[in-house]
Amino acid sequence: MQVIFEDKEKALVVKLIGELDHHTAEEVRIKIDNKIDEIGAKNLIFDFNGVNFMDSSGIGVVIGRYRRVKELDGKVSIINLKPNIRKVFELGGMFKIIKEYNGLQQALLEM
Repeated sequence: MQVIFEDKEKALVVKLIGELDHHTAEEVRIKIDNKIDEIGAKNLIFDFNGVNFMDSSGIGVVIGRYRRVKELDGKVSIINLKPNIRKVFELGGMFKIIKEYNGLQQALLEM
């Protein structure tokens, strides 16, 4: 799994590419946490455009980062969900706490 960061003025954009599952979740979590610590990010936007598979371990990565930035009065948003990934988010009840936006600009406006 590849993780690419874009530091925008209002948020850290986390672009994920590949499969987010039990094989990759821990590595992704560590990379994101290290970047949050490095730049002091309090808002995150997860870009799932490059993710073709995700299991419940991926939900754990997102929820863990949500809890972390919430302590800083930050927000987590998601963009570019494919139908199969959206289904995982729906089944996990994620949309009750994390908003999905149509694109990066819309997500940034809401930060």
